[in-house]
Amino acid sequence: MKTLSTIFAAAGIAFAGAASAANITVYYSPTCPHCHHAREFISNNLVYEYPKITVTEINVMDGANLPAFQDALKKCEYDNGGVPVLVVGDKCFQGYADFMQQELRDAVEADLSDSEKATAAENKKAMEENADDFRSKHAEQKGTITEHTANASSDAAKKK
Repeated sequence: MKTLSTIFAAAGIAFAGAASAANITVYYSPTCPHCHHAREFISNNLVYEYPKITVTEINVMDGANLPAFQDALKKCEYDNGGVPVLVVGDKCFQGYADFMQQELRDAVEADLSDSEKATAAENKKAMEENADDFRSKHAEQKGTITEHTANASSDAAKKK
């Protein structure tokens, strides 16, 4: 069985050890309402507030992704397979509710410079003033979210 680090290394995704707090991995199920809300918060807020953030979403209902999810559960020391599981740098979160938003922001900011934190604060303020306008001016930020599939990683590794 491949480890999560091996699978992500093949895909060019940092995870274990040297993971940056600006990297978020979201393990989700398409039928999970909490997963939907977590992904919505990340895609509608965090990717705009933090310009250097990268988000990798992994559908745990895809059997090829199950080993990666199991590795994440082990790394996070979770003894059940509840989703969503959010890995922000080296910090893990299981489940999602709106009250977790600041804690997620704090985890993202853990390794950011003071200037990156200041930019995030300015972006958050601009989002609060007119989110639709800010999002339209920064539409490229949606590109920081990628859907990971184990099969795609295997294909990419074979090509190298």
